[in-house]
Amino acid sequence: MFGFLEQDIQYLPGVGPQRKKLLNTELKVFKNEDLLLYYPYKYVDRTHLYSIHELTPDMAYVQVKGHILGFETFQMGPRKQRLVAHFTDGNGVMDLVWFQGVKWVKEHYHTNQEYVVFGKPTLFQGRINISHPEIERIENVHFDNLKLHPAYITSERMKNSALTSRQVGKIIETLIEHMPTLPETLPEFITEKHGFISRDKALRWIHCPKNNQMLSDARVRLKFEELFYIQLNILRYASDQRRKYRGYVFQRIGDVFNDFFQNHLPFPLTNAQKRVIREIRTDMGSGRQMNRLLQGDVGSGKTLVALMSMLIAIDNGFQACIMAPTEILAEQHLETLRTFLGDMNVRVELLTGVVKGKKRDTVLRGLLDGSINILVGTHAVIEDNVQFAKLGFVVIDEQHRFGVAQRAKLWSKSTNPPHVLVMTATPIPRTLAMTLYGDLDVSVIDELPPGRKPVTTIHKWEDQTSSLYNGIRKQINEGRQAYIVYPLIKESEKIDLQNLEDGFEHLKEVFPEFRLSKVHGKMKPAEKEEEMQRFVRGETQILVATTVIEVGVNVPNASVMVILNAERFGLSQLHQLRGRVGRGADQSYCILVSTRKLTNETKKRIDIMCDTNDGFEIAEADLKLRGPGDLEGTQQSGMAFDLKIADIAHDGQILQLARDEAQAIIDTDPDCNRPEYRMLWNRLYELKKSNINWGVIS
Repeated sequence: MFGFLEQDIQYLPGVGPQRKKLLNTELKVFKNEDLLLYYPYKYVDRTHLYSIHELTPDMAYVQVKGHILGFETFQMGPRKQRLVAHFTDGNGVMDLVWFQGVKWVKEHYHTNQEYVVFGKPTLFQGRINISHPEIERIENVHFDNLKLHPAYITSERMKNSALTSRQVGKIIETLIEHMPTLPETLPEFITEKHGFISRDKALRWIHCPKNNQMLSDARVRLKFEELFYIQLNILRYASDQRRKYRGYVFQRIGDVFNDFFQNHLPFPLTNAQKRVIREIRTDMGSGRQMNRLLQGDVGSGKTLVALMSMLIAIDNGFQACIMAPTEILAEQHLETLRTFLGDMNVRVELLTGVVKGKKRDTVLRGLLDGSINILVGTHAVIEDNVQFAKLGFVVIDEQHRFGVAQRAKLWSKSTNPPHVLVMTATPIPRTLAMTLYGDLDVSVIDELPPGRKPVTTIHKWEDQTSSLYNGIRKQINEGRQAYIVYPLIKESEKIDLQNLEDGFEHLKEVFPEFRLSKVHGKMKPAEKEEEMQRFVRGETQILVATTVIEVGVNVPNASVMVILNAERFGLSQLHQLRGRVGRGADQSYCILVSTRKLTNETKKRIDIMCDTNDGFEIAEADLKLRGPGDLEGTQQSGMAFDLKIADIAHDGQILQLARDEAQAIIDTDPDCNRPEYRMLWNRLYELKKSNINWGVIS
């Protein structure tokens, strides 16, 4: 059986050497199994016959039974003709139109002969017509065998070589005709419990469904199986990690934590913060290594939770470390932690690429002799010469910017692996978190600290700048500051950089009474930092910038965020930029400025931003609009697996079902050796040997 699936596609009837090359290069299809798993992207309904009077131009593909009344030919130039056949079903008349192959059509189709016509209806001069229809003589149509026709994605090279969607479908039909019965890959106790059809039926029906019920049954079975094995792999890995690595036990809540809680807490903790700290404390006292993802919207108080967790490590005689993806963000964390701690006897130091010479030597010595309690740093922290006396707790901010291997290097700096708290301000939809971060326990801070007001988001057209400038001026005159962001998406986009430079000069003319700073990725780090600090100190009122300010800038006095060409940004990025304001007690505003030429998707993005401040709602909408592969962070996350049929944005219910079944199996058979589950472990091993990227987050 497996021999058939492993066979080279070249030997399948209808393929041969030339088509094999195309399928190899264009679709990455090499063997019969690859072709079987190349699923249709949509289906055309051939199960229904319409009357001509039912047809409207907004319908998809339709089929009609009738006969040709007559032909008309129209000259469209010296060598071009348009052929029109007037077609009737006895109740109405429509036109069939050809712009090519006119001679062939006239030879093969005749009046007074019954046909079934199939195609996309459009309206021309008040009459329904179908261009280049598919036509079958009535005697060749098996009405008891009308079905949903699959459509496959094909490339231009394939189409140019006459390997169209229809041809791919015919090759797959041939494959299915020759295919022996496929063995089952899910145990009976799962298929019977949920009423799943067999794998063999599912793979035949997904390509050749006779009706919508068959298609639905095939999809549900195949989606479940795909998601189930991903979840089984993630949960098996997480279970192994928990059993393999003992964690440091932090049972003591001592003087450092209590002093901070009683004398230095900047504001009362929200109920969400208290809940998350309890979850972290439980993990750290359990004897197993903590791996927890902390999700919280911009400004929800994640850093305070991280600090209080690090203080527990210090009370238990350990050091802590917080890693950030950029120097700006690392410096921001350093300043925030020192402000929170005040005059407490807790030593916090910085280690980034710009910390050099004597200062660097001092930091390295302090880590080694244990006198540094908390280290804040970038990738510099994982360099081999950075050694800790007793590292027990690690915070990783914006997890998706660090690779698996980089994070693993932190573990080698401690006898036991330290407890790990991963923080992200990019809300992750629940379904995506189950797959991207499926091996991490998840905590969510879903409340903002008291006194924070939601940011008001407004959409303006680019020709409404006078009212925009007046609004900025009013806010600054009341003592606030403003960001104005230009869309420098890639550092190589010279035209965008020029736009920013020109825009900066223009804004200086518009606001002669105010001082402006300018920040973009092409500037030297020291120069960029100085400009940023001028804005932080309030010496400049307007910061003109690119998206380098997306993270790591905290200016509570800034109350206006203007995003120019907002149509060029994704939802996640717009939400992150908006999070730079609304950090003080004043009402803040985010103004999205766009051209008037917006696509439907762009309009939806802007409407969502104006309608809600809820980062999780925005992340769910982003997932539905763009899909998981496009979401920021998922490509670098270490688990950018390719789903062939499941859709995380829309298959949340099936995903939860798959995860529950996988978890039950892991709970029953943590050592993967019970005979009733042998089929599952063997199948998982086969999949891991394949070219699927089964990497997971650690």
